[in-house]
Amino acid sequence: MQTKFNIPETDRERIVIIGAGFAGLELAKRLAKSRYQVVLLDKNNFHQFQPLFYQVAMAGLEPSSIVFPLRKMFQRNKNVHIRVTEVDKVDVEKQQIYTPIGYLNFDYLVLAIGADTNFFGNERIAEKAIPMKSVSEALYLRNQILSDYEKALITPDYDQRQKYLDIVVVGGGATGVEVCGSLAEMKEHILPKDYPELDCDEIDIHLIQSSDRLLKGMSDNASQGALDYLTKLGVKVQLNTRVKDYDGENVYMKDGSSIPTHKMIWAAGIAGNTIEGLPADCLVRGNRIKIDDYMAVKGAPRVFAIGDIAFLESEENPYGHPQVAQVAIQMGVRLAKNFKAESKGKLREKFEYNDKGSMATVGRNKAVVDLPNWKFKGAFAWFVWLFVHLFSLVGFKNKIIVFLNWVVNYFTYDQSLRLIIRPKEKKKILKK
Repeated sequence: MQTKFNIPETDRERIVIIGAGFAGLELAKRLAKSRYQVVLLDKNNFHQFQPLFYQVAMAGLEPSSIVFPLRKMFQRNKNVHIRVTEVDKVDVEKQQIYTPIGYLNFDYLVLAIGADTNFFGNERIAEKAIPMKSVSEALYLRNQILSDYEKALITPDYDQRQKYLDIVVVGGGATGVEVCGSLAEMKEHILPKDYPELDCDEIDIHLIQSSDRLLKGMSDNASQGALDYLTKLGVKVQLNTRVKDYDGENVYMKDGSSIPTHKMIWAAGIAGNTIEGLPADCLVRGNRIKIDDYMAVKGAPRVFAIGDIAFLESEENPYGHPQVAQVAIQMGVRLAKNFKAESKGKLREKFEYNDKGSMATVGRNKAVVDLPNWKFKGAFAWFVWLFVHLFSLVGFKNKIIVFLNWVVNYFTYDQSLRLIIRPKEKKKILKK
C-alpha cells in the first residue's frame, strides 16, 4: 500500500492524534510548539462544539457558529500536520496506522476517537430514530421538525396530523432535557407566530427515561429541578419507562403502551467508536479502551487513549470517568504535559480528574448547576450556563455570533434561522 499523506520524515518523534474532539484538539494545541511532529487526523476538517448541537437542531444557532476549521487553528504551527481521513486499522507492533489514503508511521499514537450513539443492539431503532452526535445530524433533525410542521399544516386528519406534530425524546440526560426544554419554548413562543393556522395545543412533547430520575449523574436537587421545570413547560415526562421498539410510526414501550409519532430523538446513551488492531483485552464496557494512570492503553505502551473512549478505573470512579467535555480536556492537558516532560527526560505524572461541576439548561432563565461546594438552579444558574458555554467555544467570531443570537432570542423569543436546507439532488436525464 502506498502512502499519500505527504508528511516529511524528520528527526522529531511523531505523535499521531486520531480525532479532533475536545480531547484530541486540546492535546494538539498544547503540543503545537513542542519538540514533536504532530499529525492530527479527523474525518472532518473542523472541530464541533457538541454541547450546543441541540440549539442547531432547534433553529437557535446556525451550524457554522459552533464549528471551527482545524487548519485555521494551526496556520502558524508548521510542525502540526492535518489530514482529513478515517482510520481503518492500527498495527501496534509495526507502529503504523492504515487509512483510505495509505499508511502512516508513528512513534506515539493517541486515540481520541470519541463515542457515537448507542442503540443497544436494536437495529430498527438505529434505522428509524434520529440521533444527535454531529452537526450534520442536528441539521437533519432541524429539517425534519420544520418539514413535519409544514406537512401537519395541510393534513386534515387528526390522527395523522398528530404524528407530524408530536415528538418523543428518549433519554433523560443533559441532551434529552435540553432538547425538550427548547422544544417546549418553541411550541409556546415560536410556532403560534409561524403557523397561526395550527392549533399548537395539539403538540405533545414526550420525554422517556428508563430510570427513576432525570440527569442521573447530577444531584437530587438538579434532577428534581429539571423535572419541575419541564413539567411546568408542558413536557410529558415518563420515568421508569423503557422504549422497546420504533417503526417510524409508533414508539413502543416495554409496559405495552405506545406513542404515535414520526420523530423519535434518541439521546439514551453512547458507545465508544471502534478501531481494529488494538489488544483484545483492552476493550471494556461500552467499547471503551482500558488505560492506565498515564493514559497508556493496556498492552500497548506507545498507544494512548483520551476522552470519551478512555476507561480509567479507580476507587473513586469504579465505572470510569464520566464521558463529558471536562474530562476529555483535562486528559488532553495532562497527556501534553507528560509528552513534554518525557522529551526533557523528566518523569510523567498520573492523570487525576478535577471535577469542576456539571450543569444543564431547561430553557430561558431555567437551568441547574452542580458545583463541588454549591448547588443551585434558576435564572442565575442559567446565566452561569450561558457564560461557561460561550467562553468554551473555539474562535472569537463564533463567540460573538452566538452571543448576538442569544441576546436577540432573549428579548424577542424569535430567530430567523428556521430554514429547511436539504442537499440538492441531481436530476436524472432520461435518454430517448
